[in-house]
Amino acid sequence: MSDQHGAAPDPRTPREVFAYMRQQWLANGADAGNTLLAEDAVVETPFAAPGHPRRFDGREEFLAFAAAGRSSLPVRFEECRELAIHETTDPQVIIVEYELAGTVTTTGRHASAPFIGVLRVRGGLITVWREYQHTLAIAHALGQVPALLATMPTE
Repeated sequence: MSDQHGAAPDPRTPREVFAYMRQQWLANGADAGNTLLAEDAVVETPFAAPGHPRRFDGREEFLAFAAAGRSSLPVRFEECRELAIHETTDPQVIIVEYELAGTVTTTGRHASAPFIGVLRVRGGLITVWREYQHTLAIAHALGQVPALLATMPTE
């Protein structure tokens, strides 16, 4: 099937890609990046905690960082509340508002944090993922607020 311009539709729309990402987060799996990121994908986290990268160029760079982060993140994700998905004038781009909730495995504490993501998909693969994280909520859930505040510039 093709669209009105004769081009074949993307095998996965941005909404379908985000749905698969959510599924993988809740399975606490690492598969989403392996199968959804384009080789030349750009992943940005403009509000990353001090000392953490804000940009990754390429699937391999991001996957290496994510694997290390997952192994040290004591959280079991249990829910991803989709708050809103906003269509844009570009059919390859959506903006998603969501909240991840889970249990901190070291303390048993249940917590959640809100996020906003800008997702660009081409040919069923993520070419750009820009995620705005509530860094303070994450630090609070993990009991790391004092450490986070110690890294903040004072000027």
